[in-house]
Amino acid sequence: MKLSTRRLFPFLRWRHRVSRAALRADLLAGIVSALIVLPQGVAFATLAGMPPEYGLYGAMLPAIVGALWGSSWHLVSGPTNATSLMVFATVSALAVPFTPAYVQLVLTLCLMIGLIKLALGIARLGALVNFISTTVVVGFTAGAGLLIIAAQVRNFFGLNVPQSSSFFTAMSSVASHVSEIDGWTLAVGAVTLAAALAGKRWLARIPYMLTGIIAGGALAYLLAAMHVAQVATLGPLPSALPALSVPDFSLAEWRDLAPVALALTVIGLTEAISSARAVALRSGQRIDGNQEFIGQGLAN
Repeated sequence: MKLSTRRLFPFLRWRHRVSRAALRADLLAGIVSALIVLPQGVAFATLAGMPPEYGLYGAMLPAIVGALWGSSWHLVSGPTNATSLMVFATVSALAVPFTPAYVQLVLTLCLMIGLIKLALGIARLGALVNFISTTVVVGFTAGAGLLIIAAQVRNFFGLNVPQSSSFFTAMSSVASHVSEIDGWTLAVGAVTLAAALAGKRWLARIPYMLTGIIAGGALAYLLAAMHVAQVATLGPLPSALPALSVPDFSLAEWRDLAPVALALTVIGLTEAISSARAVALRSGQRIDGNQEFIGQGLAN
């Protein structure tokens, strides 16, 4: 199948639009987005059962590749709540989270998803996403929200209980350990949540997630500095790049991961195209679904 130069290098289509004024506006938007996306990346990595540093790289590299080879001028490619939780819920059944074996499986899964997306884009099957019901996406997102609660509720209350990908199991575990809730950890979590909600309501110009992170981080720092309490933190992130890991190419692992890869491909592409089209309605841009599939595939 022949690919044109503009499809191989789609950024050639819009390079003439990059003026000094546009570059200045994009730089400001990039700084604000980075303040939101980088902390999110760490959180998403933790949700997925991956070391935090992988979240940073997952927030940076896919964004660059997706912007250069995708179709949308505004879409920021990277991990999401739904995909992170689905990775944890499925891969944790095959390996222990945060271990080298787990990391290898997740990298293998990402490679499989990228290849599927790329193949769909090259085959010009971008219109397939139009047949996915919005109700399906809403239902999946709602389910992902419950999984996020299940994965993080123990950290919110400062409980030393096993992490669970089951909502009801996690709630039951918290209920049976109510007496062990750490008050200071709960206070930091509550302040973070309250500050984020307040920022979203009254400080619309400031990213509300950043507001929550600053408020919660400041409280945790003060508690430690005043020797009142030592709330658990992520700690310093490694300054060096993680060692290169080779995906697992064994047939058995690819067979086990294939259903998950297909499901995550559908969800990821649906989220990406839906977000791109929502912004395109305001900017007047026409989204090329096939090119976006290629961009998302290369970003993976």
